[in-house]
Amino acid sequence: MNDYKIPVLSDLIFQMKRLKEKFEWMRVYFSPFKAPVPKFYVGGVAVGVPYFYPRKWVKATPKLATEAALKEIKRFEAWNEANKGKPRRIPSFEEVYKDKLNYQYIVDKKIGFDFVGLGYKTKWSDTDYRFEWGPVWSFVFFGWQVAVSFKVPYPEHYWVCWLTYKNDTYKQSRTRMKIHKAKEVNPEIWTSSFSGLDNKKETVCYWDKVLKDKWL
Repeated sequence: MNDYKIPVLSDLIFQMKRLKEKFEWMRVYFSPFKAPVPKFYVGGVAVGVPYFYPRKWVKATPKLATEAALKEIKRFEAWNEANKGKPRRIPSFEEVYKDKLNYQYIVDKKIGFDFVGLGYKTKWSDTDYRFEWGPVWSFVFFGWQVAVSFKVPYPEHYWVCWLTYKNDTYKQSRTRMKIHKAKEVNPEIWTSSFSGLDNKKETVCYWDKVLKDKWL
């Protein structure tokens, strides 16, 4: 009994940790950053979570295994057609079908929630943040979707600034000290060139775009 409880408890802790991470970005509402603005969508399924529409993995069914087996056989046939000099043996439908019964398949989610946290990665260093996608909440019901996304100014820069402020400053420091330190780590100052006779350039500090006026 104890050997059974340990894996279950471990999995529960892992799932709770993942859920917490999905909502970690909401701390920005209690920070010097401009607050994200919720944007609602109601209609047919059209909002990705983040890249694909809401979906899930399911165990094989006879229908799914049959469809997968027929596609596999068609791929064998297409390969042999394109490589007539070196044909491959095409397995029977029964062989492929039996194999496909061991697979899991992705299907559209009919009913359910998705909570997508902030998507980012680091590239050249632990502080070199790269924004990938913004937070999204979604609920689908038989082809209909209610979704909430959270809009921020200049998201590619906003979330880099926020991650730097949250992760790379001392927790106990005062707000202005944390902002100062975060700017040292990631200045987020960009210069853009404009084509034209005057070859005009513009330099922007995105910290000035994403912080509340009080903290500029």
